Amino acid sequence: MSDIRRIDPGPRLSEASVFAGRIHCSGMIPEDLTQDIAGQTKQTLGEIDSLLARAGTDKTKILSAVIWLSDINDFAAMNKVWDAWAVAGQTPARA
Repeated sequence: MSDIRRIDPGPRLSEASVFAGRIHCSGMIPEDLTQDIAGQTKQTLGEIDSLLARAGTDKTKILSAVIWLSDINDFAAMNKVWDAWAVAGQTPARA
């Protein structure tokens, strides 16, 4: 059986857990909440890229993504950044 590898474990959670070739990431948020939704989305997606690289994978292998917005009016601006980041033909299921 494969070993579980934890990335940045803390007292309550790990940033990610890797097991059997799969990575499970904790919720990702931007560092600078003063930026607009485009800036916050870029930060968050950059953090995801970094975490996936540390786990030995990349965004083309993401199976599913859940995005939470505090204001639905930010949906179009968030999607614009997402669309520039996502790899065509390799997009995950998304909610």
